[in-house]
Amino acid sequence: MPINIPDDLPAASILESEKIFVMNENRARHQDIRPLEILIFNLMPSKVETETQILRLLSNSPIQIDIDLLRTETYISKHTSQDYLQHFYKTFNEIKNKKYDGMIITGAPVENMPYESVKYWKEFCEILDWSLTNSFSTMHICWGALAALYYHYGIPKHPLDEKISGIYAHVPLEYYHPLLRGFDDVFYMPHSRYMTVKESDLKGDLKVLARSEETGPAIIMSDKLRQVFVTGHLEYDTMTLANEYKRDLEKGLHPVIPENYFPDNDPNAAPKKLWRSHASLLFSNGLNYFVYQTTPYELKNGVFVPVE
Repeated sequence: MPINIPDDLPAASILESEKIFVMNENRARHQDIRPLEILIFNLMPSKVETETQILRLLSNSPIQIDIDLLRTETYISKHTSQDYLQHFYKTFNEIKNKKYDGMIITGAPVENMPYESVKYWKEFCEILDWSLTNSFSTMHICWGALAALYYHYGIPKHPLDEKISGIYAHVPLEYYHPLLRGFDDVFYMPHSRYMTVKESDLKGDLKVLARSEETGPAIIMSDKLRQVFVTGHLEYDTMTLANEYKRDLEKGLHPVIPENYFPDNDPNAAPKKLWRSHASLLFSNGLNYFVYQTTPYELKNGVFVPVE
């Protein structure tokens, strides 16, 4: 089913070229259905790239989805024009009185900093608190996952000996959990980070649904709060890791070659995308089982309380 995004959002033409059904705003207004309302809190510098990756995965949904894009107000991105941000993005003050069926919080390139030193940390924490009562279900990705685990549960991040970068095999631990429905016995996920969380630190109602020998807990779920924490990047495109590697090379950072990614470990060889189907499954399962089938029909009057 379609996603409803602004007609002139760059992602629209990219997705249409991939034969993904993108509904224009005029047609969406005349649909006699209640669409899902999804908020994407995009903390990545490359806004267009990240938007497109996530919107591509949300397009495989059971019903029309209306999208709002959220940016920080206390920190202004230097990699995206102000015209673009003002045209397509909202600030927290503009949406804080609204309720959403679901929310996605992306990663951010700030993981080597103490959480409290991140310029927008106070605003980020305010939005996390708000999400518990204004988003029926929330998915956090990479730094967004680590930061939310720290804020909600006090779980610390731990530095790695060297950056995890590459494609890693993962094992589902609960095959019949709705979020993992349809997953194979082994699936692959990209990772790109300097920090991790230890499974032994996880507490409360947190449940590890999938892990990797190399990267640790990968998909963590709080059934009580209807929150998902993904430490990797299933949303990544085929060339995202390659582009990150080349970027870091140009900066003189001496990055390690992403593991299990380039054929014969040759950065000049074209990588293959081994995680496409499971990326689609994770997002469609999340939308179906934790949003569409359970969110209140009257969204604005919904009371989003923790599950007992």
